[in-house]
Amino acid sequence: MTTAFEERPDAAEYAPFYAGYINQVPPGDVRGHLQTQVHETIALFSGLSEAKGAHAYAPGKWTLKEVLGHMSDAERVFSYRILWIARGDQAALPSFDENQWVPNSRANERSVASLVLEFAAIRSSTVQLACSLSDEAFVRRGTASGKTVSARALAFVCAGHERHHLNIVRERYLKL
Repeated sequence: MTTAFEERPDAAEYAPFYAGYINQVPPGDVRGHLQTQVHETIALFSGLSEAKGAHAYAPGKWTLKEVLGHMSDAERVFSYRILWIARGDQAALPSFDENQWVPNSRANERSVASLVLEFAAIRSSTVQLACSLSDEAFVRRGTASGKTVSARALAFVCAGHERHHLNIVRERYLKL
């Protein structure tokens, strides 16, 4: 018997915008993906020099430090949404604008190591939260950014969002 953690969210559980993230998550228990894929992120970013961390692949694009800071910010937001919805709160959650948040994050003033540690800690918290939920709580739905979303879909978004940014980092930042 499959659990709610192994089943992909149905399209009715999330806004179409999130499909690109969710589709990047391989089959299997999303909790396992969240737990293991973070090691890839840690390895990729831990190997960066401070100079490379301050690099943007084009004018007006985020630096690698800002990408990692954004990944942490987004994971915090998505994880909070998981908690909110899984606990049954029906109040709508607001949107967030990553293009406003990134410049205010001061990521470029931080070390790559501190940004890696922060992402690892946030991901660990997300994993612990997901592992604490029942199947019933995991499929519960709420509203975020004006759209219906399930806690399950948000867990898949966390995993897919990380995968999305790792792909961009490899394709646009590290192939120069």
